[in-house]
Amino acid sequence: MPENPAWVPQEEHHIEGICVTDIGTEFFNQVKESYKMNKNFHILCQLLIKDCKDPSLSSKLDEAWKKAYDEGKFHLLDGILYHRTKHTCVMALTDIALIKTILS
Repeated sequence: MPENPAWVPQEEHHIEGICVTDIGTEFFNQVKESYKMNKNFHILCQLLIKDCKDPSLSSKLDEAWKKAYDEGKFHLLDGILYHRTKHTCVMALTDIALIKTILS
């Protein structure tokens, strides 16, 4: 392991970063709609819209998602869900077609 404290093994970060510009409103609307099709994304959006924590709703999240939520790793901005790590914050996508749109 390198001495750099920020070092992360490569297998954890296949894509270091993508900068996307000129994304239309339609894309963001598709992202928001896709959240409704995924249980965990949908619950996270409902939780983050509220001003206070809702234990009965958060208990419906799968274990790993609940842990990340309890650790404050998600936030919602303009209806788009973002996942935070130590040094990054990325848009969370659930629909494979939308992911392919960004990568192509």
